[in-house]
Amino acid sequence: MSARRAALVVSALVIALLAGCAGQSTPSTGQPVRGGTATFALPANTTPNYIFPFMGTEYFSVVNVSNLQYHLYRPMYWFGDNGQPVLNDRLSLADQPTFADDNRTVTVRLRDYAWSDGTKVSADNVVFWMNMMKAQKVNWGAYVPGGIPDDIVSVTADSPTQVTFRLNQSYSAKWFTYNELSQITPMPKAWDRTATGPADCSHRISDCAAVYEYLTEQAKSLNDYATNPLWQVVDGPWKLKYFNADGNISFVPNPSYSGPNKPKLDQFDEAPFSDNAAEYNVLRSGDNSIQVGYLPLENAPVIPDGQVVGHNPLSSNYTLDRWYSLSVNYFVLNSNNATAGPIFRQQYFRQALESLVDQRSIIKAAVHGYGTPTTGPVPISPPNPYANAQTEPNPFAYNPDRARTLLADHGWSTPFDGVGVCQRPGTGPDQCGPGIDAGARLQFRMMYATGKPQVSLAMQQVQSSSAKIGLKIDLQGAPFNTVIGTSIPCETGKPDCEWQMNNWGAGWVFNPGFYPTGEQIFGTGAGSNQGSFSDPKLDELLAAAQRSDSPDAMTAYARYGSITLPAIWQPNYDYQATEIANNLKGVTPQNPYLSITPEDWYYIR
Repeated sequence: MSARRAALVVSALVIALLAGCAGQSTPSTGQPVRGGTATFALPANTTPNYIFPFMGTEYFSVVNVSNLQYHLYRPMYWFGDNGQPVLNDRLSLADQPTFADDNRTVTVRLRDYAWSDGTKVSADNVVFWMNMMKAQKVNWGAYVPGGIPDDIVSVTADSPTQVTFRLNQSYSAKWFTYNELSQITPMPKAWDRTATGPADCSHRISDCAAVYEYLTEQAKSLNDYATNPLWQVVDGPWKLKYFNADGNISFVPNPSYSGPNKPKLDQFDEAPFSDNAAEYNVLRSGDNSIQVGYLPLENAPVIPDGQVVGHNPLSSNYTLDRWYSLSVNYFVLNSNNATAGPIFRQQYFRQALESLVDQRSIIKAAVHGYGTPTTGPVPISPPNPYANAQTEPNPFAYNPDRARTLLADHGWSTPFDGVGVCQRPGTGPDQCGPGIDAGARLQFRMMYATGKPQVSLAMQQVQSSSAKIGLKIDLQGAPFNTVIGTSIPCETGKPDCEWQMNNWGAGWVFNPGFYPTGEQIFGTGAGSNQGSFSDPKLDELLAAAQRSDSPDAMTAYARYGSITLPAIWQPNYDYQATEIANNLKGVTPQNPYLSITPEDWYYIR
């Protein structure tokens, strides 16, 4: 464990108050108790490392968004309501948008929220974010060419509480709300400055570059997060009390928070762990230092047939709740890598590699049944309105013989123990493909995130199956932040384009982009399209799904994505099997977009 004790110290008074916190011998009457401290276990080997909500791909992760930024800075619209993948009107900063002029004009009215410096969350704060997007869109991790801000002709602050967006064409109201307006996080006037003093990015786009440079530089000083005055101006329910780069984080209530769910706890902590075993040892110790942790899936009891969950080995202290995410899991191939890119761009190769991923066996062996296969770009689990019988079949489920045939039919040797080479270079239907020279080798590097055994086991399975048909994968483990920071869209020949295959272990949770059309991850030129995948037909299907609410549009995209494989699907594990102290309430139902709301948590006695 990484210096966990710094985040786990609780005062003697709180210890006395919360005796029996994890189901000790003290009787529990069910009566709510205000106050106390609750500690949340961060995912293994994963820590928040960026506080500024306007962030590039290298920082764009659920850990930064849900475990740090959302506690402090609220997005304009909140998603996830009572465990369902829908917009949460109650927790949003604005009324639901109104659409007019054939969905070309969108009006947003802000509610009465305040920043901790006493100013109001205003229309200018929304325009500030939009101007930053216009000036720095290539540095926004969710940017898609043609999407926000490109699809917005103008943004007008009609009044302190109303903003009007005029669009370049008619779009699906649901898509525009869930995938475009969802990306906006109002920014306080206090951030509209540079190193030399106040600026006015809120009204002049020309000021935004210098403001962005200043804020990003400040965001790189992790150990200053809890003391830098910039980051103390918050509109969320919490403010930082303590933060260090190891991941030990303490939050206390923001007394100026205007939302409906004000914190009931005195303090909320996050604790880092080096791996699953370290976290599990703390839970088993019964020392009450973790109130919301997780049962490592490799330690979870096998789910009996017909049941939702197995016996909880920690039931004397904790209640077990499966946490599902609306997500797709995959690893990416760098299409722009100078050596491997020409091979990765061949659809037959991606189909062969997908045929070597034994998803069902990995789910059974590595996580004891706590997961489902990923079949394509639209999630089929948990149950959601976007999946149907047509989106579910995986045309390239595990089949090593098919993988061997696909490679051999396109000119590759497939030795049982060795490295396959291109024997028939060229662009014909039975040749290796454009840009692939005679003698090119099927040997690649794969960086994967350590700390979770299921990821390591999955990569070992793929490596073993691949080796039997002449495809050699050299594995390299690294921390999550290293893998995600390396996995960026890049230009062929540039130093940052040396990576080939990368797996950060979690694919993509649809946050933002809550309507799972996938343009942010698979659209040509998208900021989070780490592998630089590009397919004109897929882009057309994405565009069609953005303009129509018809299920047929989503189905067409899902089916084509399953065949063309913009990434290599791998098991979509439960995000975690959450262990919740028996006398801590308000944690469930858990958010399918992986946000947490500790302001709802409270103890009972």
